Amino acid sequence: MFLEALGAALLGFALAWAAVHRLPDRLPARVVVLTTGALGGVFGALVTHGALGPGHFLATLIGAVAVAAVLLSLLLRPASRRLRRSAAV
Repeated sequence: MFLEALGAALLGFALAWAAVHRLPDRLPARVVVLTTGALGGVFGALVTHGALGPGHFLATLIGAVAVAAVLLSLLLRPASRRLRRSAAV
């Protein structure tokens, strides 16, 4: 279980790091994003391990990455494009 939690934290951190470098203008502070990714990975591993039981290492890591991705998507802000409206409307 310890290796699953460590692997999940590292995968969540890597996913958050990629998001910070890919979308820096749409995310809050870097520390918040990296912490959310790592903790989301650990939480996802805990939930997946609890649902599947022991012996499903790869599935647990996939579940951890999925939960981390969902939590990181909640941090995204809309793009800074302004909506253009027609003068006829």
